[in-house]
Amino acid sequence: MRIEFKCLLVSVLLLPGLADSQAQRVLSKETSSGSVLAGPDEEFGALFREVQLKAVFPDSKTFADCIPRFPTATILANYNQASQQRDFDLKSFVLQHFVVPTKPASGYTSKTGQSAQQHINDLWPVLTRPASPRSKAGTLTGSLIPLPKSYVVPGGRFGEIYYWDSYFTMLGLRASGQNAQIRNMVDNFAYLINTFGFIPNGNRTYFLGRSQPPFFSFMVSLLSEVQGRRVIVSYLPQLQKEYDFWMDGKDQLTAQSPAYRRIVRLADGVYLNRYYDDRQTPRPESYREDVNLARNAKDPQALYRHIRAGAESGWDFSTRWFRDGKRLRTIHTTDFIPVDLNSLLVNLEWLLAEGYSLKGDQNRAKNYRQLAQQRRDAIQRYCWSARNQFFFDYDFVARKQATVYSLAGVYPLFVRIATASQAVSVARQLEKSFLRPGGLTTTLVRSGEQWDAPNGWAPLQWITIQGLRQYRQVPLANRIKTSWVNENLRVYKASGKMVEKYDVISTATAKGGEYPTQDGFGWTNGVLLRLLTEK
Repeated sequence: MRIEFKCLLVSVLLLPGLADSQAQRVLSKETSSGSVLAGPDEEFGALFREVQLKAVFPDSKTFADCIPRFPTATILANYNQASQQRDFDLKSFVLQHFVVPTKPASGYTSKTGQSAQQHINDLWPVLTRPASPRSKAGTLTGSLIPLPKSYVVPGGRFGEIYYWDSYFTMLGLRASGQNAQIRNMVDNFAYLINTFGFIPNGNRTYFLGRSQPPFFSFMVSLLSEVQGRRVIVSYLPQLQKEYDFWMDGKDQLTAQSPAYRRIVRLADGVYLNRYYDDRQTPRPESYREDVNLARNAKDPQALYRHIRAGAESGWDFSTRWFRDGKRLRTIHTTDFIPVDLNSLLVNLEWLLAEGYSLKGDQNRAKNYRQLAQQRRDAIQRYCWSARNQFFFDYDFVARKQATVYSLAGVYPLFVRIATASQAVSVARQLEKSFLRPGGLTTTLVRSGEQWDAPNGWAPLQWITIQGLRQYRQVPLANRIKTSWVNENLRVYKASGKMVEKYDVISTATAKGGEYPTQDGFGWTNGVLLRLLTEK
């Protein structure tokens, strides 16, 4: 039963002297049946479906995060009996059998007269969750996967750790001098890699089909600013495992079968990566939305896969992934070679090369330097448009470049694989088309989706600012910084809050997406604090 896994996981985390490798062996033995890691949709079946489709809670994520009060078998037996009664009240049944999660960070506002910097520093403990407490046999924890050390959550409806969010949150922790918390979070991600073979989207069982943009190499590098470059060697096994996850299936690809999970073999024998999800069912945290979207779809399972892959990208959702450039139902995420993902994997290959070099394994170091160079060359070949002077995703199924201008095109500057002339051209396009009063808009398309215009997001502002700085485009980087910081401070002054995303064009409240704009907010706090404190 899944409950047994939960108890086991907590006990493994807390057993003194138990190494990660030992924990992995225990967990792999316990989870070999595949059923113990079931998400709440699989665990509660018809009950889960009814609760979600009848909108017992306005937000689909609420029930996915509920904690059962009783063993699964007991709840299902009670449901099968009670649902046959004429006066059956579904919501009352749920409240009797589950604990509804609270959102302690939601609604938090600043103290009167408090600066934004003071507000963010006060928010760290509000957004921090403790290491998993010691659990007695039979304790139920719901979909949350326990972690061995404390961690910082985004805030609002997001009461768990998120993969790529965390890197940008760590930038603020670094600015606050909370280096021990950075180490805790890197250790948590290393633990997840050791346990599951990859870093899930977040520490929920329903996220175990996908990851998120691979920023673990950047997290380790950030930690090395505190502990020195030798720390890379400490995390070399986890860096290698993450790389193996993204490259899984490479050896079995052929011209006739060019794609498997997250790896794609292109026509000239080059290997690049895509976003994916190992499951093809509605997302438990957005169950009702996904089912409604797929009602008239010719292939609902394929649609669910593309939706989930869009969630792995972190850009959920954007016209960047839409076949018709307008409607979510035309999403085809897994057909793309994303320029941002492959840029991040170049950085992972470089860090692996450095780690093996520090360890004294020069042969493997040389191999990863070569792989990084091959990937850089492939990104140049498939993602750079000489005509449009910008980087784009590549549709490997249609064998053509995408046409959506997005801030994903700045990632090659961020990881320093663009040429100097390309950087100048990208900067020109950013200044001409993306820069608005409140910062950079994510794309140039207004679709109603949250990862499109007019919205701006903290991680993309940071990536662009840093990317431009790498190529001495400092005046533009400074303009973007000033616009973004001023917009953050304007909203903070008006509301007392830091929010998840901003409307950078009209500077109204940001909209779009499957849920209201959230306050908190981890990566906004991290990027703003880093920008406010940098010299």
